[in-house]
Amino acid sequence: MKILTLIRQVPDAEARVKAQAGQVDLEGTTLVMDGMDEYGVEEALRLRENGADAEEIIALAVGPQRVEDALRTALAMGVDRAIHVETAEYLDPVALSRIVAGVAQAEGISLILAGGQQADWDSQALGAATAERLGWPQLTWTNSLQLQGQTLTGTHDVDDGNESFQVDLPAVVTTQQGLNEPRYPTLPNIMKAKKKELRKDDLAQYGAQAMSRLVGAEIQTKARLNRMIDGSDPAAAAAELLNLLRTEAKVLK
Repeated sequence: MKILTLIRQVPDAEARVKAQAGQVDLEGTTLVMDGMDEYGVEEALRLRENGADAEEIIALAVGPQRVEDALRTALAMGVDRAIHVETAEYLDPVALSRIVAGVAQAEGISLILAGGQQADWDSQALGAATAERLGWPQLTWTNSLQLQGQTLTGTHDVDDGNESFQVDLPAVVTTQQGLNEPRYPTLPNIMKAKKKELRKDDLAQYGAQAMSRLVGAEIQTKARLNRMIDGSDPAAAAAELLNLLRTEAKVLK
């Protein structure tokens, strides 16, 4: 059995991002593996460590050359090899799902792990679109997984709480915070990662074409009032805070 884990590279949560000429400018911005995808990498490794017959764990990323850094991180965590479909073109989740499905079919993948919601897209579409293309069942927002043979069991979040599920592979699973605690790559594994395969694929071989076009972007900003409240009198400070929340922030009635 082979497991495919998808990786996006996004700005660090504490990084400053700017827009220039109607586009988001990432020059000089610290970029990291999307946290949701990191849970997917970790879960793939844990499934194998817990006895799953996973002969190979493969990481897949689509994007510009810099995405290699995120793939190297996955390799250092313990992924066996990586595939990079290099493109500077913006691809929406539906277009990207064509590539994921193509790789899954070509590599004989049985289980796909993808982040439940991409930080840069703020979208939950990739897992669903991939499952639809492949005709596979999908399990979303998982918070526990166990694999015995070809049967996957676990729990996932739903509107009313959580549900337990059981499904036979192949399947698409989306991951989220709380599923696990991702490991940090050790120095020896970082060195080993440099010798692992990182294959470059041509975007044209997958026939992926964006269904939507990014025409502009802007960064939401809001100036702070920088108003300090004197805390020497706790009762008066609390009253002033409530007044500001009502009259300035307008979050209280």
